[in-house]
Amino acid sequence: MAAESFVPLTLARVLRPWGRRGEVAAEILTDFPERLKHLREVWLADGSREPRLAQVVSCRLHNGQVVFLFAGVASIDDAEKLRGLEIQVPLSERATLPSGRYYISDLIGCDVWEEGATIALGVVREVRELSEAGARSAEAWALAVNLAHGGELLIPLAAEICVAMDIAARRIVVRLPQGLRELNA
Repeated sequence: MAAESFVPLTLARVLRPWGRRGEVAAEILTDFPERLKHLREVWLADGSREPRLAQVVSCRLHNGQVVFLFAGVASIDDAEKLRGLEIQVPLSERATLPSGRYYISDLIGCDVWEEGATIALGVVREVRELSEAGARSAEAWALAVNLAHGGELLIPLAAEICVAMDIAARRIVVRLPQGLRELNA
């Protein structure tokens, strides 16, 4: 794969050596940790250099982390050199989501239209988690929309409010509940 065509998807980040034989413990950065066990080839990246291809010899989930062994890494010293590296795959290999679920990166930049409106309300700038740490329900998230006329509107990411989401067309249609605009003022 040519480095200039590589669009990365980070699945984990190396935390430290694990054991004495070159394994590393990594922080899981995916909602689909089971897929990590099936990886045979990944890219290791630190953001400052070209990512490098690495062969996965073994991978297992352990106490909320993932433990990798890469080909050519056989000691604590070898493993220490991997500390902080991101474990990536091409974006094209990301997991397929079930209907009605979306990647945050796909929502950012979408035009937001109020149902029946002739001009866009604004553009999704970010997706914010609104709930307590660790909660993962759709209602716990909100679209932060930069309004066309200035300002920001937080719109709960709920099916009753976000009534049509066409990611390919980069368009989200919303039915705003009464009082939502005032709540955001």
